[in-house]
Amino acid sequence: MELGRLEYLQALVTEFQATESAGTAAAAAAAPQPRAEPPLAQRRFSVAEAREQVLANLANFAYDPRNYGHLRQLQVPDLFLDMLSESSDTLVEFAIGGLCNLCLDKTNKDYILEANGVEPIISCLSSTNEETVMSAVTTLMYLTTPQSRQQTTALPVVECMLRFSLSASRRLSNLATVFLQDYCTPLQVEEARSLSKHTAVGIPLPKD
Repeated sequence: MELGRLEYLQALVTEFQATESAGTAAAAAAAPQPRAEPPLAQRRFSVAEAREQVLANLANFAYDPRNYGHLRQLQVPDLFLDMLSESSDTLVEFAIGGLCNLCLDKTNKDYILEANGVEPIISCLSSTNEETVMSAVTTLMYLTTPQSRQQTTALPVVECMLRFSLSASRRLSNLATVFLQDYCTPLQVEEARSLSKHTAVGIPLPKD
């Protein structure tokens, strides 16, 4: 049973890598053949959809504790982290969702922290996709430890949560408020609030 589970997850990872290579090949083929652009564009769209579907499946499997060890063995946490820098909002959404699922486990949490995963996760707070932002905030909560707190509750993050707490989205507003109350000190919040009054620097609110 467990062997079958590992093999299935391995097949998903292999499929994702294959679609990634196919997308690169299709993009390269487009340059010297401008007249063939419509079918190639359609092929790239199909490859993109395939990548999104496979990544969504991996993110869903990251919710099951029975898969944690296999996913680490297949370096799926690293794959999720790599995808956070993708230009596709959908790939980023699925990747941060997968990381959020994995962070429920202490070993996964330590793995992500040791892989310097906090910084790219913080970058997701600037997404205009509300689902991505929600997952990023939740992931930062899960990743907060006495050792990582300085990074997960850095001043720019606290400033961001203050702004999110004023969001028209009730879900985001409530989550940001919980972050401020449960993961930040009153001094951090006050410092961020004071700084926000004197600077326009901040992470934009996601689209509702």
